[in-house]
Amino acid sequence: MTPLRLRHPKGVTTIQVDFTNATVQDLQQEIFAATEIAPSQQELKAGYPPHPLTLVPELPIDSLGLKQGEQLVVTQRAGAGHQAFQASRTSPFPAPSPAAAMTGLTASQARDSPVPMARPGVKGGGPDYVPTSNGYLMHRIVPDDNSCLFSSIALIFEQDISKAQSIRKIVADAIRKDPIKWDEAILGRPREEYIQTILKPSAWGGAIELSILAQHYNTEIASIDVETGRIDRFTPPPEADSGNRAIVIYSGIHYDATSVAPMLDAPDDFHQTIMSKGTEEEDEMLQAAKKLADALRAKRAYTNTATFDLKCQICGKGLKGEKEARAHASETGHVEFGEY
Repeated sequence: MTPLRLRHPKGVTTIQVDFTNATVQDLQQEIFAATEIAPSQQELKAGYPPHPLTLVPELPIDSLGLKQGEQLVVTQRAGAGHQAFQASRTSPFPAPSPAAAMTGLTASQARDSPVPMARPGVKGGGPDYVPTSNGYLMHRIVPDDNSCLFSSIALIFEQDISKAQSIRKIVADAIRKDPIKWDEAILGRPREEYIQTILKPSAWGGAIELSILAQHYNTEIASIDVETGRIDRFTPPPEADSGNRAIVIYSGIHYDATSVAPMLDAPDDFHQTIMSKGTEEEDEMLQAAKKLADALRAKRAYTNTATFDLKCQICGKGLKGEKEARAHASETGHVEFGEY
């Protein structure tokens, strides 16, 4: 492993890269974990003066012509990335740390006591779905209980939503076992503090957790953002990749699962939660996931944390977006908000 220095909007970070075996996609995953800039939103420059790099995820890192010890300049294209909306009483609405992993995904810094907030309701008489050649890709809604990411993963990989806490333990154990990869710089806080926090039912998860779980299950986890339709992928190491994929749906403040039902009224036990990956051009399930996001977007079943209207549940003051809410929380100590 070779150190590579990143200069990005949140500062300077050093990551470890396998220049011999890694792909551009592997590099982008590491950058995502360090900066919270999704691969689909990354713009990389190198050299002096810095020149833009052409990113082809499947190619080896050698294709970028990087030299050991070189500095990469990382910027974000226009468009919002996944950010979990969360806060703690001791640090209201903390800024995202240099730690996460991917849909562009997705929202990775875990915090104590996230803001109690209902996500937008999904209108209609039942779950949304998209027909496919193998059945119906279904939107599987999980509870709003601060464990939605872990519940979604438990439903997909363990077929038991009640195992959300055991999914948290998988993440904590992985961080504990690999202090080099998951160091304080990547996690954005002391390692033991992060481990203890992510084990709490009140802590949200995001990109870091999705990266770890993709590796644990040897399965790609694709996260689709309802508001933008963007898909970000968390992938296991190439040598361990099973060739399968799971799909989760991200609404801005909530994750849900998906599954394929042979018939619309099929019992949950008959649903397929893990799917084979198709080719880039003919990936039917990813196309169905985009259509599912389109349907949810049409119902406004998402939250834009930069622009949504909030009301302080303590003093009743109206606020616009996370920025104003963070300022209000800093001034007053109020951390309970509702969307309206």
